[in-house]
Amino acid sequence: MGEESTGKHGWGQLSAGIDLPFHVDLRVPELTEIRLAIPNPEPLKDVVATARRAVIETLASDVSPGMTVAVGGGSRGLTQRVDLLRGTIEGLRELGAEPFVVPAMGSHGGGTAEGQIEMLASLGMTQDSVGAEIRATMDTVEVARTPSGMPIYLDRFAAAADRILPVNRIKPHTCFKGPIESGCTKMAVVGFGKQPGAAQIHSCGPIEMRERLLDGIETLRATGRLLGGVASVESASGDIVLISALTSTQVGGDEERRLTEMARDLVPLLPFSDIDVLIIERGGKDISGTTIDPNVTGRFWVHGLAETDQLRVATIVLLGITEVSAGNVLGIGLADFIPVKVAEQIDWQKTYLNCFTAGPSGVRRSRMPMVLRDEESCVKAALSMCGRGVSEPKRVVRIRSTLHMTTCWVSDEMLKNLPEGAQIVVQ
Repeated sequence: MGEESTGKHGWGQLSAGIDLPFHVDLRVPELTEIRLAIPNPEPLKDVVATARRAVIETLASDVSPGMTVAVGGGSRGLTQRVDLLRGTIEGLRELGAEPFVVPAMGSHGGGTAEGQIEMLASLGMTQDSVGAEIRATMDTVEVARTPSGMPIYLDRFAAAADRILPVNRIKPHTCFKGPIESGCTKMAVVGFGKQPGAAQIHSCGPIEMRERLLDGIETLRATGRLLGGVASVESASGDIVLISALTSTQVGGDEERRLTEMARDLVPLLPFSDIDVLIIERGGKDISGTTIDPNVTGRFWVHGLAETDQLRVATIVLLGITEVSAGNVLGIGLADFIPVKVAEQIDWQKTYLNCFTAGPSGVRRSRMPMVLRDEESCVKAALSMCGRGVSEPKRVVRIRSTLHMTTCWVSDEMLKNLPEGAQIVVQ
């Protein structure tokens, strides 16, 4: 669509002409770095070897010589994603299988095969780095139907393989709550199903989405096409703390449910009750499917999904988006203020395709925040509109992103009531 699709619609020119009536006494408070008391288990030392060993030990009896296996490569910001995928492939080869990689990411990458290959490459996943051929297509095949009649799709290359094997991080989802959220089940039913697979799961409300996902994995398992899965769990510091190979019955079963609970404990809400201004340095598709993870901020904005009462955030400022996002910012509406430089990076073609695929969760989350000339203007606007008077102290928190968070920066007002176990970082 040429320059139109890049999202460059004169935001700089527009915002440059806006004279904002900030009060002369409005000051951006100084911030102090604190270390949060968030569970942070010891990281694994060798991800490649751990993944390879897990595959061999768990899946040996299910792999036969010459079996072709479509291994899922995703678009999320998994820690050591290349090592995780490479170790999985090495384990499959050692068992005599013939693995190849397919982009298992629904409609991400602009909904094109080329875009999905580019997204994998931007995350470091190439044929050379993972040690296997990458086959990409957006063509899908219906392989089964659930008892309620919902079709189960696989991309054409995955459907032609003897088995599929999702490789994904287990973590809380951003659109629904359930015993299993984001992980191997979701990649198998949604990611491998490309745009139609993603759309039919996301098109409904959070309760039905949870049920469709569970029904979908049971139906897919019954076809005999699911070899199993390889799951990772990450800590708040961004380290892999566990890798588990799952059998086909464990994907969507008790073991994946156990890992979901473990992951949920390691991705907590920001440990505050009230924040006037939350400043987030970076958002993006490699950080969260919604650019900003609602499981951290507590701001979900999905019809049918209850908001948390544990954390109230009055205003959110987003200062940047990652290059890997390639302009796809589903969830940009979760922020209240963004600088021009962020607005100019938005690709509305990619963003709206992702929004339509996301269904109800793409409605409020896709709305445009206020666009101001620079970062300082955004922060001052948030301070002036957060519901506290000009002379009142403001409760301000700044984080790098919602993905990995062991430290943050807080204003003096927040220092008066630090979360339990939090400590000031001495410079």
